[in-house]
Amino acid sequence: MKISTKGRYSLRMLLDLAINQNNGYIALKDIAERQNISKKYLEQIVPLLNKSGLLRANRGYQGGYMLSKPAAQCTVGEILRLTEGSLAPISCLEHDINDCTKASECMTLPVWEGLYKVITDYLDNITLQDIIDNNAAMNGNDYCI
Repeated sequence: MKISTKGRYSLRMLLDLAINQNNGYIALKDIAERQNISKKYLEQIVPLLNKSGLLRANRGYQGGYMLSKPAAQCTVGEILRLTEGSLAPISCLEHDINDCTKASECMTLPVWEGLYKVITDYLDNITLQDIIDNNAAMNGNDYCI
């Protein structure tokens, strides 16, 4: 599995919002500057995150974006599923029901199921707040994403 630029930048954008949550709504240009990401690229990511309910938007003067829920409730797994689609390592695990004709006799299926479980368990148990706290513990309060 390889995480795309969209997935990585979405995570960085949401982390920036979490770190700056006490500052109210944050303009995309400010996030773009701090994260060294093109504002145009962020504008492409925002509708996806906004539609999912992760963001709250405010238009006009003093407008911008903020997280719609606490950073401790936003998991990396949730964010990556929005941007990447499935986190399954093989296509036959992308749906709840495995309709692969070889599933019943596939010797390698348990390997891929185990990998998928490890990936989802890991990413679903890391929140934005965990990342922020871990960074603070490692670097003091110098927030570098």
